[in-house]
Amino acid sequence: MRHGETDWNIGRRIQGRSEVPLNARGRAQARESAELLRAAGAWTRVVASPLGRAAETGRIIAAAIGLPEPAPVPDLIERDFGAAEGLPVAEAEQRWPGLVIPDAETSDALARRGAAALTRLREEAPGSIAIAHGALMRAALAELSGAPVPRILNGEVWLILPVGGGATAIRRLGAPAGQHAL
Repeated sequence: MRHGETDWNIGRRIQGRSEVPLNARGRAQARESAELLRAAGAWTRVVASPLGRAAETGRIIAAAIGLPEPAPVPDLIERDFGAAEGLPVAEAEQRWPGLVIPDAETSDALARRGAAALTRLREEAPGSIAIAHGALMRAALAELSGAPVPRILNGEVWLILPVGGGATAIRRLGAPAGQHAL
């Protein structure tokens, strides 16, 4: 699941590893996503990126579902965007087409790191809810499924399903209704 909304999401700024807290809508999105998750099945635990916006989303989800506080998983941290951190997305894309930023974590490294973390969680602790970030989730889910993944909205929930023979399927479960304009 992607964390709830922040003010930088509304302003279309690159957050990366910057500490930007959830706003009121982000906390409401987390509560709404918890209801979506509760209806989707039995969960064993919540884990989260160590960044505050993901950890807070995880605490809201865990409390609503009746699970312990989320455990931090360092490999779920968002992409290091280097010099692009804090910039408006449009400006960063203009300066670095395709967001190929010289001092940032590469898209390939992000995809490998995220996919490995999610695979490890699925194998070691089935039924885990992982709270992460948009760029990491999109790259990791594409790596796991072998197919492009659309932009992931705040509070959006995706399921990672083993289909046998080491293959993985992904499926969008849903997203909270309250989204800022894209």
